[in-house]
Amino acid sequence: MSGLQSSRMKCRTAGMRNILMILVFLCLWITARAQTKIPPETVQQWASVFSVQLRELTTKYSGSLLLQKKLKDVESIIKIVELEGVDLVKDYSDEIERMLGSKMKSVKRLAESAEDADLYHEFNATLQFDYYNSMLINTMDEDGNYVELGSEFLLEENEHFNNLAVNTQQSNIQVPTNVYNKDPNILNAIYNSEALNDVFINNFQKDPTLTWQYFGSSTGFFRIYPGIKWTPDSNGVAAFDCRNRNWYIQAATSPKDIIIMVDISGSMKGLKMTIAKHTINTILDTLGENDFVNVIAYTDYVRYVEPCFKGTLVQADLDNREHFKLLVEELHVKGEAKLKNAMKESFKILNEARANGQGSMCNQAIMLITDGAMEDFESVFEEFNWPERRVRVFTYLIGREMTFAQNTKWIACNNKGYYTHISTLADVQENVMEYLHVLSRPMVINHDHDIIWTEAYMDTVLPNTKELFTTKAQSLLLMTSVAMPVFSKKKETLSHGILLGVVGSDIPLMEVMKLAPRYMLGAHGYAFLITNNGYILAHPDLRPLYKDGKKLKPKPNYNSVDLSEVEWEDTDEKLRTAMVKGQTGALTLNIRASVDKGKRPLYLVNDYFHTNIDETPFSFGMVLTKGHGSRIFMGNVSVEEGLHDLTSPDLFIASEWTYCETDIDPAHRKYTQLQAAIRYLLGKEPDLECDEVLLQQTLFDAVVTAPLEAYWNALMLNDRVEPGIETAFLGTRAGLMRIMRYAGVETRVAKKFLTPTDKDNLFTIDHFPLWYRLAVENTPGSFYYYPTNDKGVKYVVATTSVTVSSEGQTAMAGAIGVQMSLDLLEKRFWAIAKQPSDTDCSNIEGVCPLSCESIDLSCYLVDNNGFIVLSKERNEVGRFFGEVDGSVMASLIRMEMFKKVSLFDYQAMCKNSHHHASSARPLLSPFYGIVAVIRWLFSNALMFLLDFNLCGLWHSDYLVDAKAGYHTSHKQKKVEALQPCDTAYPGFMYDPSIREANSIIKCGRCQKMFVVQQVPDSNLVLVVTQADCDCSRQYGPILLEPKEIKYILHLLNNNYTDPCWIQKGSLTARRTSFDSVWKILFVLTLYVL
Repeated sequence: MSGLQSSRMKCRTAGMRNILMILVFLCLWITARAQTKIPPETVQQWASVFSVQLRELTTKYSGSLLLQKKLKDVESIIKIVELEGVDLVKDYSDEIERMLGSKMKSVKRLAESAEDADLYHEFNATLQFDYYNSMLINTMDEDGNYVELGSEFLLEENEHFNNLAVNTQQSNIQVPTNVYNKDPNILNAIYNSEALNDVFINNFQKDPTLTWQYFGSSTGFFRIYPGIKWTPDSNGVAAFDCRNRNWYIQAATSPKDIIIMVDISGSMKGLKMTIAKHTINTILDTLGENDFVNVIAYTDYVRYVEPCFKGTLVQADLDNREHFKLLVEELHVKGEAKLKNAMKESFKILNEARANGQGSMCNQAIMLITDGAMEDFESVFEEFNWPERRVRVFTYLIGREMTFAQNTKWIACNNKGYYTHISTLADVQENVMEYLHVLSRPMVINHDHDIIWTEAYMDTVLPNTKELFTTKAQSLLLMTSVAMPVFSKKKETLSHGILLGVVGSDIPLMEVMKLAPRYMLGAHGYAFLITNNGYILAHPDLRPLYKDGKKLKPKPNYNSVDLSEVEWEDTDEKLRTAMVKGQTGALTLNIRASVDKGKRPLYLVNDYFHTNIDETPFSFGMVLTKGHGSRIFMGNVSVEEGLHDLTSPDLFIASEWTYCETDIDPAHRKYTQLQAAIRYLLGKEPDLECDEVLLQQTLFDAVVTAPLEAYWNALMLNDRVEPGIETAFLGTRAGLMRIMRYAGVETRVAKKFLTPTDKDNLFTIDHFPLWYRLAVENTPGSFYYYPTNDKGVKYVVATTSVTVSSEGQTAMAGAIGVQMSLDLLEKRFWAIAKQPSDTDCSNIEGVCPLSCESIDLSCYLVDNNGFIVLSKERNEVGRFFGEVDGSVMASLIRMEMFKKVSLFDYQAMCKNSHHHASSARPLLSPFYGIVAVIRWLFSNALMFLLDFNLCGLWHSDYLVDAKAGYHTSHKQKKVEALQPCDTAYPGFMYDPSIREANSIIKCGRCQKMFVVQQVPDSNLVLVVTQADCDCSRQYGPILLEPKEIKYILHLLNNNYTDPCWIQKGSLTARRTSFDSVWKILFVLTLYVL
């Protein structure tokens, strides 16, 4: 037994010895791995050598030193001017006022002509009259004869009308499919409106910048000038009805408060409820930003479809209308109808609003939608509405039964309203529109010809709108309309208040914004317009479109984007409040801007200047960036000298800018801006209206930059251009560009770069080129390098700014650069980033010789925003470094070599993964100000946490994956519906004061060393890491994907347990109390943590 024990003991001892030996071996192996050292001095040497080679390449092939020298030579003859924003905003607003005033005069002439034509026309029930029907023109039957109302109508493409085929000598008529085009009322009204044709033409001759002019008749037809061929939908139906358009509704009626009451008792089941819902939606569609509304459903009790809005009115903006529609869709029938309590509740809301000076302070009405009323409720009207009858009551009897029609009709007729019977879905549209005519009667009787201006909208009716989506700046696809009602002036009908229709004209906002010249605003400056409700008309950061699959579509809320959703650094809403009130003033804000589709954050200090536009509900704003944005230099050369250089084949000017106004005289429309400028300067077109300051600066820039053409050509002829150097370019503040193609189109990698379709890199009406904007924020003379990934085509752009000085002041003169292929940079870099085998390693501690070609090393060139410029893996170029190596990026963030910048996007589109009740936008006007404060506080609480790098937050339930307009995630196999949302996303900026860093990351069984070295005289850093230590288990990737912000107001306690507490304040309240704000911030922070 003892021998057996002894044997076992020996075996155990041997086993323990073996285990200890294995452990020792593992420890030695791990230690050996940890001791794999990357010598920082070697990496530093590589960075220095590569810096020299990069600078030699970029300065040689761009010609930057020559351009800076030429600018130095002319400093004695130039003058630097400090721009006065207060004066500029006044000048530009005056120009806009003159332009919009001209449009108003045109519309007034149309209204006068239409009223005079009706005054002298006697109605003829047997009138036979052929007119040009825009659906039928140029249509022939099988025998080759023109069909009735479809005569020959000459059409020619016209550049002024977006190259549509139009007839500028004749208007024509569009009639909706549901309106009989030979009805006597229609024929008489069309005959009357023929008088407008001459006025259309005369208006266009007086003001050639006019676009579409039109008359929308109360009978349903639409006369449009110039005449066009109207295209029906895929079913052959002309669904467009001018009476549904916002310009018609706003002009036809005054602002109004509307309570919609809908019967949801058991008798309303089936088709009746379907018709009732459609009726509600149609009424909502007739409302606008100046109207106020609520929707009440009633059975044996009163139910607000949105409990948040109990006892109040809300602004009928797009968000709220769509919110109501979603809730109405969920209504279900049950119980017994008890109308009396609902009617009392409606009167109380309207009477209180009027008494408290809330709502529209104009028309008030109740819309009753029911299948019948058991009694007339006279006692209710005696108590609340008689004798003044301030509230009109409109009744809509739903269904085929007429049992209780008499009471329903009596209610309307005794409360200055209108009764209609709707038995089918097809009846809804026409019957709902009748209430507009009733509400317009006081205006007609008083002959109040109020001119109205609409909010921004996108005309999706015209044929080539989809093409414009891809060719125009997003924010400037929009237009506004000016409109005016047309009344009957006949004495015998004057007391009846007959509305004949509405005349109007469209004004593309692009044309308005051209009046604030882009060159005066600078690389990061811009101009913008908002309405008196705070909604954006035009702003370079407005993105009204989103990508749905391969198609660009308007966002559901594209024309109700508030200024605070774009200028979100206006935390106190000082800018928004002042502009909404139409005040003139100025303020300065520290801004976190972003460029390159939101990927690259910038810190700017912007001066804002603003004023109102007289006789319109609009306010105009302008931004100048402090420093280079607010200083401009002026040079002077002779026209002869400048013209010689302006005609160089390598020279271009901004085609979307207005150097000369070519749209006034149709004969000038054939000229490009460069052609027009040259002809004007030569004296061949003295009638052209040109910007003399811009032309003079363009001539000066052409002369100063002319030596670059000779320099670039000399390189091509006398020196072998290194393969991979593809394009040299320069640009000036005057929008002038010179381009040299070192490589032919067949061999160029970046075939799209600086072509007309490459909008991001050209001067447009919306922005300066990306390379220009990046250069001016970098040290002049030092090149800024960044990678570009254009649908899989990858290349690198290097750009730098050039300056000019005079009398102690310095101004930005322009930017110059070169575009290179990845092959060239890779060839140069890999040749440098390796030590030869015979390297003297005696004084080097660590791996020697060191080579980036080794499988044990990963080497990257990373730019100042963390994007990979070079990598051994080509597919990693252009990606964020944190995606590729989260462990090293996390260390660099912790060491503050890269700093996180939190950004927000309030125009994003997210996957519709939530029920509308929880995902509906909480910013329900007119309580916008309170919610804006909440959102600002929430954003800043989030920003505070993000900037402290609390990694867990980025993956918490508070933030969910989103698909934002600026950021694209991996392709989804299944296309999901998108909805407007708010998102947060990070950006990163390199701190150049930290030139180098190295450390070891503990990753479980291995330790990963990395060395980071700044590449001198650039925005790049060289990152060298161990490739054989995988830290992905311990450190996940750091992504730039946006995350949806889920607002959590329902979690607030004490006075904030009600999810709708923010909707219960006064209609005029814009802010909550100071104590409440901090209570909210505290609770939000606790929740996020």
